[in-house]
Amino acid sequence: MKINFTKMHGLGNDFMVIDAINQTISLSEIPIGELSDRHFGVGFDQLLLVEKAIKDEMDFKYRIFNADGSEVEQCGNGARCFARFVGKKGLTSKNPIAVETQNTDMSLLINEDDTVKVDMGVPDLRYEEDQIIPVNEFRERYRILREKYPGCVLSVGNPHYVMVKDDIRNINIRDIAMEIQDSGFFPQGINVGFMQIDDRGQIQLRVYERGVGETLSCGSGACAAVIYGITLGLLDSQVNVNFEHTNSNVLVEYTANEHVFLSGEAEFVFEGEIEI
Repeated sequence: MKINFTKMHGLGNDFMVIDAINQTISLSEIPIGELSDRHFGVGFDQLLLVEKAIKDEMDFKYRIFNADGSEVEQCGNGARCFARFVGKKGLTSKNPIAVETQNTDMSLLINEDDTVKVDMGVPDLRYEEDQIIPVNEFRERYRILREKYPGCVLSVGNPHYVMVKDDIRNINIRDIAMEIQDSGFFPQGINVGFMQIDDRGQIQLRVYERGVGETLSCGSGACAAVIYGITLGLLDSQVNVNFEHTNSNVLVEYTANEHVFLSGEAEFVFEGEIEI
């Protein structure tokens, strides 16, 4: 089976994008873990699948698979690449584009400068209370973990654990993130963000993603960090998010109890064909 694909990235967060509308794809036969390998495969953080919409009011279905093959609910950087992909490939002339994901609906607006503004929906600030906090004998263990790593657990279509640090450059985020991810309290996995606040309109961010590891950037992680900073009263409603290992940023806009918006670049890298 041969697959045509496009390699794209959003601030270094890179994707293998596959059109599953104009070619027949057997997902069970796609070795995602092998394709994601940066030495022996295509190399990517996530694989994005473009499918026909299930709902009549939607234009497309958007599926996301991490480098380890696990399917996840949301990816903000991937959504921007998705919008540019379906536009450039002539799959739609609509703008904005209505897209359904595993657990939410999204609106993607391509701007005149080819940046993309993504409506990420209303964040779930009760995610921890409703879905994470364990019962009975496990509550004390969970309390100890949360005291060791103070922060916020919330969902922006996918779950995030966000902490504020004075300096994110000189900490070992891998060990901290893996301790949280392997704690047993997050059966669906969780992305772990480390935020450094420069001023009320700018932050620095590093994110260790479930099923991937540290990525060069993370769109939903940027949203989660800004939302947390706003709830603390430390950030304004529009914040530029800079990622430690890139020279670019994304803009996050959020007003309490309303939708959160993510704006930024989405770039094409190359086209390819691979035999599975």
